[in-house]
Amino acid sequence: MAASLHEVWSKRGLLARCLLPLAWLYGGLTALRRSLYAAGLLPSHRPAVPVVVVGNVIAGGAGKTPVTQAVVRHLRSRGWQPGIVSRGYGRSTRDCRPALPHSSAAEVGDEPALLARSTGAPVFVAARRADAVQALMQAVPATDVIVCDDGLQHLALARDIELCVFNDEGIGNGWLLPAGPLREPWPRAVDAVLHAGPCPAGTAAPAFALRRGLADHALRADGSRVPLATLRGQPLHAVAAIARPHDFFSMLRAQGLELARTEALPDHHDFNGWRQAPDQDLPLICTEKDAVKLWAAHPEALAVPLALQLPADFFALLDDRLARAQAASLSSAASG
Repeated sequence: MAASLHEVWSKRGLLARCLLPLAWLYGGLTALRRSLYAAGLLPSHRPAVPVVVVGNVIAGGAGKTPVTQAVVRHLRSRGWQPGIVSRGYGRSTRDCRPALPHSSAAEVGDEPALLARSTGAPVFVAARRADAVQALMQAVPATDVIVCDDGLQHLALARDIELCVFNDEGIGNGWLLPAGPLREPWPRAVDAVLHAGPCPAGTAAPAFALRRGLADHALRADGSRVPLATLRGQPLHAVAAIARPHDFFSMLRAQGLELARTEALPDHHDFNGWRQAPDQDLPLICTEKDAVKLWAAHPEALAVPLALQLPADFFALLDDRLARAQAASLSSAASG
């Protein structure tokens, strides 16, 4: 189904045109909602510290979580004490709670679980990101910047910096859901655009190309590393439950690995009851996001982290915008 949708959304064909009336209705509702927030008729929570939102305007995966990881690691290297908030998509719980390094994906969602394990920053999840921010600030008062993983359209949380991420499909046919992949009209004002493919048409904000690849190692459940070079020459079973699983398989092959079997599952698949076929006795290799669910029943699985390369100019812009946002927050606090 996902492949079919991407095909429909890649061009302005007959089916996409038939869906245009629904797209116009969706666009009208989106514009009305945004205007209500702009007029203050719908409340928007503004934390006492700067907020950075890493999001996208297209449906499906664009690579937001790896960008969030990179941003948080950079901020920590610069002396900031960032906290992360997320909706916690795919979790079985509905409350506001911390995502801890040992939390299961069922409790907090696979991406928050990964962020908690990989960044060392405090992570909270809630249906309303504003609730997650309040809980995080209460639990970790030293937090001086919030990074929101996803939530570009979650206007109930005010933000100081918006980063919009695009995969190599860009804006597709440029139409709103369901006729196209856009959650909201593009172009729209953001602080920076990060794109894996060509820069999306109409982009006025500073744009930076990002490069995705795989790390040169895989991780075991105990955190130890296995160089990918040592896996070459042996047949592997690769499994991926991400938005674009075949990209992961292609990157594994580009590392010289032999994939005897590939298994693509729906994004955020929970792996409950998942087993290798009885006649398959192959080393299991997966994404880092899937490992937080697979390791409970398959601790032998090897997880290959994504290696994301962002240009230094992007981090310089982020530092500058964040310094301005912090100064504005301090000034507002002093006047209040």
